[in-house]
Amino acid sequence: MAKEKTTVSKTYGEESIKRLSDLQAVRENPNVYLGTSGIEGCRQAAFEIISNSVDEAREGYGDTVNVTLFADGSVEVDDYGRGVPLGYNEKEKKYNWELVFCTLNAGGKYNRNTSEGVYKFSLGTHGIGACATQFTSAYMEVRSYRNGMCSEIFFKSGKAKGKLNERPIEKGERKSGTVIKWMPDINVFTDTNLTPDYFQSILRRQAVVNTGIKFVFKHETEKGKFEKVEYLYSEGITDYIKELAGDSAKTDIVHWTAETSGKDREDKQEYDLKMEMAFCCSQDVNIIEYYHNSSHLSHGGSPAKAVTTAFVSCFDKYIKNTGKYKKDESKISFSDIEASVVLVTNCFSTAGSFEHQTKSAINNAFIQSAMTEWIKTNLEIYFTEKPYEADIIANSILVNKRSRETVNKEILDIKKSLSKMMDTSSKVEKFVGCRSKDKEIRELYIVEGDSALGSCKHARNGEFQAVIPVRGKTLNCIKSTYDKIFDSDIIMDLLRVVGCGVEITHKKMKDLQNFNLDNLKWSKIIICTDADEDGFQIRALILTMFHTLLPTLIREGKVYIVESPLYEIIVKDESLYAYDEREKDEIIAGLGNAKYIVQRSKGLGENTAEMMAKTTMNPSTRRLIKVLPSDPEETDRMFDLLLGDALAERKKFIFENGHKYYNYADV
Repeated sequence: MAKEKTTVSKTYGEESIKRLSDLQAVRENPNVYLGTSGIEGCRQAAFEIISNSVDEAREGYGDTVNVTLFADGSVEVDDYGRGVPLGYNEKEKKYNWELVFCTLNAGGKYNRNTSEGVYKFSLGTHGIGACATQFTSAYMEVRSYRNGMCSEIFFKSGKAKGKLNERPIEKGERKSGTVIKWMPDINVFTDTNLTPDYFQSILRRQAVVNTGIKFVFKHETEKGKFEKVEYLYSEGITDYIKELAGDSAKTDIVHWTAETSGKDREDKQEYDLKMEMAFCCSQDVNIIEYYHNSSHLSHGGSPAKAVTTAFVSCFDKYIKNTGKYKKDESKISFSDIEASVVLVTNCFSTAGSFEHQTKSAINNAFIQSAMTEWIKTNLEIYFTEKPYEADIIANSILVNKRSRETVNKEILDIKKSLSKMMDTSSKVEKFVGCRSKDKEIRELYIVEGDSALGSCKHARNGEFQAVIPVRGKTLNCIKSTYDKIFDSDIIMDLLRVVGCGVEITHKKMKDLQNFNLDNLKWSKIIICTDADEDGFQIRALILTMFHTLLPTLIREGKVYIVESPLYEIIVKDESLYAYDEREKDEIIAGLGNAKYIVQRSKGLGENTAEMMAKTTMNPSTRRLIKVLPSDPEETDRMFDLLLGDALAERKKFIFENGHKYYNYADV
């Protein structure tokens, strides 16, 4: 059944402008709030709920975060924090469950940098995460334990179902915390298949950057049966680097911390910054990770820029001062350092300019400048206090740098070589290529003049047949000097298109390579000229070029001559073709009393495309002569005799043998 077309109103008036509700905005465009409408957005929705529990634990409320992935795809996050407020908010004149879960830009983390703030270093900042997750769920259950009461609210497709249910906490029941369970909505996301690998990865990272907090992941493999994994890093990023580097560490782990405060601009508010970094040298394991307020900065931002600037500056200076650079050696780059260290930064600030809701980068100017100077200062101290380990890292960096430069030079040389071999034909004027890249079937026609080019171009099979015209008569390569040969545009164009270089070396070879048969682009090189004396002479000069510059192609049977018909014999609606006088007479004799017309073939350029296809281009009907030297020494002698400088010997040969070729003369 044909799909009905959508019609668009052409009226654009005052009522054309509309406002989406928060619910509509998120459900119709989840990518705006969660990054994408695919699985990445669905994962971000889960992370938003987890990050709220992390913020509570980091403020000192609870030391465990439980995450459960159920067999049906639903997710539950359970913490032991203060419990999310759900009751009535006198100031806002709304229930807090409406603000937190049904209203964008509402939450309790806006005053982090003031004395009124509930959180100091929180991952949540915009008041969007919990609401966006709720709006994009098929259902969500929220249960909060606080102030002796258990409060519950249920949502379906983004809307509350029923009223807030409040009851006293029973004896033996937990005293505080929040439990949120939801099912991602397949009607919102294109993919909701959350996997154990994803949760294990993010919970491990959260354990690394939140020292002392335990993260428990449970996966329901079948009804009522769970697999359980726990993550706890007592020493935070130091334990993590020890785990990553293992036995490959060449130096002890360096661990630095500091606290400071500053402004992104003079007129902006001052905020606090906690900095932590750890690293060691390893040639086998190379990992650098950046975190800010517990968010993994996959796109880096300010911390990545700070590490890059400080490490390159300090190690470049150290290598210079210790005389490790060779004379005129280029400076190290950060890629050389990256390949030498396992490094993690873990920072927190009371204000942060995250790139977007997914928080994959942070771009505060003060964070970048403060971290840069802090790292530089500590590296200078490190070089003084640990010169042996500094030497190990510097030497590792230089090994990576010199290896990189060697590989890059080899790649560049290969690219130059390949570009000369592969791209030169594109520089040839009037060359008509073919579509196929298979050199086992590709054919190159060398034709006489631009008029023949037009006929052959229309008659050829464009899949595998290419054409290049020879403009006028080529140089006699036996009598000409190499200077003249390589100054000839006609010869250079032919050699570029053939593509396998030349079998001599000369300063004027320009972009041509030394000969390599493997680089030949064609299965057949076919010389196609008129069946007259001029055509024969052009054919001889082209063969002379191959004999002089590319004799291997002749020996390997790659060079052919296509015979062009001398006569067209028209009988009724059919054309027959004769390639010499004898064949013409035989055809006429075979016609009996039938009426016919005999036409002397004109030049190739005046032949129709149909005639050219049948007689010259079609592999099943054309006549090809493979050019092969029956006796190499005799071949060399004949080329020199007929086309070289031995004028007296040539006259003698013509006097003695000319009568044998009289019938071929166009007289």
